[in-house]
Amino acid sequence: PLDEQLPRAAEVGVEWIVTSACEVPDFEPALTLARTHTGIRVALAVHPNEAALHAGIVDPSPDGLVPQRREYHVPLVEALEMVACRLDDPMVVAVGETGLDHFRTAPSGWDVQEESFRAHLEMSRLHDLPLQIHDRDAHEDTLGVLAQSATHGQRIVFHCFSGDRAMARVLAENDWYASFAGNVTYPSNGELRAALEELPRELVLVETDAPYLTPVPERGNPNASY
Repeated sequence: PLDEQLPRAAEVGVEWIVTSACEVPDFEPALTLARTHTGIRVALAVHPNEAALHAGIVDPSPDGLVPQRREYHVPLVEALEMVACRLDDPMVVAVGETGLDHFRTAPSGWDVQEESFRAHLEMSRLHDLPLQIHDRDAHEDTLGVLAQSATHGQRIVFHCFSGDRAMARVLAENDWYASFAGNVTYPSNGELRAALEELPRELVLVETDAPYLTPVPERGNPNASY
């Protein structure tokens, strides 16, 4: 329960937690959570997989998932407006997760993801908020969108960074942040550790991605901020 996890986090020095609300039904509950619990803030966005659904794309994804469209999947332009109109809320500290996901969305939805990604980049700029990127199996295209649409000095954070050493160099050149989760401790992820070594320490963040990616030696248990 949250009332147990927050004190546990505080005991080990974690005083602030960002929860990501990336689907329309989660926006208001996340903001309410932040208003009622000290130390919680919110990142808001339409997740790239959700962007495709808002555009009506339900083709089976490369990972075999058949996406399900729900009642709340209004047209994408409306969903983006639902994000934009909440970004002045003091509980919102970032725009995210946005980006590209070529693993769980079919190629027919990739252009829509780029459209959504660019819209979030503009929201981030207009509201002077950091942008939190979800990049799954889409490194080259993600960097391509940023090269075209990110502005100089815009604060960019790669959530759960999964790139290699060469990609880390691109981040370093642009002063973009990489956030590493518990999977950097997994024995098979030597390439990820090499990427970490490539980055200046001032551009390295640590994240939980709770309840996923629990680090060794706790791997297999649910992850949490403490």
